[in-house]
Amino acid sequence: MIALGRHFPTAKAAVPAAYRLFNITLSRFFSTAGAAAEAQLDLDYYNEPPRRNPPGAMADTENSVPRRGVQWAFIGSPRAKKRVYAETLSKLLEVPCISMASLARQDLNPRSSLYKQIANAVNRRMLVPEDIIFGLLSKRLEDGYYKGETGFILDGIPRSRLQAEILDQLVEIDLVVNFRCTDDYLVKHQQEGVWKESVYPEQSKPLEDYYQKQKRLLDFQVGSAPAENWQGLLAALHLQHINALCSSKKPTASSSML
Repeated sequence: MIALGRHFPTAKAAVPAAYRLFNITLSRFFSTAGAAAEAQLDLDYYNEPPRRNPPGAMADTENSVPRRGVQWAFIGSPRAKKRVYAETLSKLLEVPCISMASLARQDLNPRSSLYKQIANAVNRRMLVPEDIIFGLLSKRLEDGYYKGETGFILDGIPRSRLQAEILDQLVEIDLVVNFRCTDDYLVKHQQEGVWKESVYPEQSKPLEDYYQKQKRLLDFQVGSAPAENWQGLLAALHLQHINALCSSKKPTASSSML
């Protein structure tokens, strides 16, 4: 198995009871925080095909002490294509990549109890209540627990400080990787998502500050060279020792998306 660096502490495994108590925790959170804010569904995410990654456990190769998988969240610029990095790293580290878009898409089945609420949000570009977003996530984490999954990489959540605070009530997050686009990357992709890029900094500042104060935020610059981005991300995450392992798996066809 893969030995991990300082971003991979040994930690307690999540237990199903924590997820069963989530609805109580969420209602209490909102009762003290005031009216619940709502999460904007990003329609760009919903056009992606569903993907599944096999679960797995991490271990320290020096002393063979089992470790739970990483519990990371990827946030940042809508144009940074975080999904590509999240999915590739999830395969290398043998943890599931949990996309909020995929979870919502699963509940777009007409037989789902949440179908009408989510479908209306997608079709009308409306807002979805936080309790639905986190209800989907808590159910996914509980399902993963029973399947033997350990760890995860979250993509698409949190998107606000409120969501970050709620997430902390649900599960422990080791590290939050904040993807930023360099000027040359923005020039190269200047026709893509201009409006999103212009409004993102204002929306993200409170979220970034929240994790920065807790020393859980890692800023990563995404440039116009995909191969350099990948190697730079491995270095930032102290994963240089898996270069040989990932050389045959690093983004190739996906690189055109970066």
